[in-house]
Amino acid sequence: MSFVKRSDKVAYYGKGDGTFERMVGFTDISVSKNPREYRRQYVDQDFEQSDVVGFSPSISFAFDQEKGNSVHDDIVSVSDNELMGEDAVKEIVLADFTDGDEEKGYKAVKRSFALIVSSEGNSKESYKYSGTLKVKGDKVFGVVKSEDNFKTVTFTQA
Repeated sequence: MSFVKRSDKVAYYGKGDGTFERMVGFTDISVSKNPREYRRQYVDQDFEQSDVVGFSPSISFAFDQEKGNSVHDDIVSVSDNELMGEDAVKEIVLADFTDGDEEKGYKAVKRSFALIVSSEGNSKESYKYSGTLKVKGDKVFGVVKSEDNFKTVTFTQA
């Protein structure tokens, strides 16, 4: 049996120029699907029924701030400047390196998220930031390719 490793599914942060930078130095990147349910119980049944009627995905994140890490610098800028609205919307690509190859590209999903930084500080060893990326747009399916060993990628819609 072979398990999928965390390093097989990687998050990339939009640089604003069509390329995406690997989100390195993060101590947490966890995706929550946050399904929305329609629940009801009919009078002729002893149980409640549920149907999934939507999703509101989010990505929780945390990192120890590293000097010179441009992804960290951008998130810190959103926090320090208390950016709101469209100024705090970021594109994220989630790449799946278990599906595809370097020549044809690896399957990926691109989506816009509202960047919500919830805390900073709280450690003696390093300065930490944490928060949530909350869905702001539809999924765009495609592939990613790279010319620098997947430190950065370009996303092409499928």
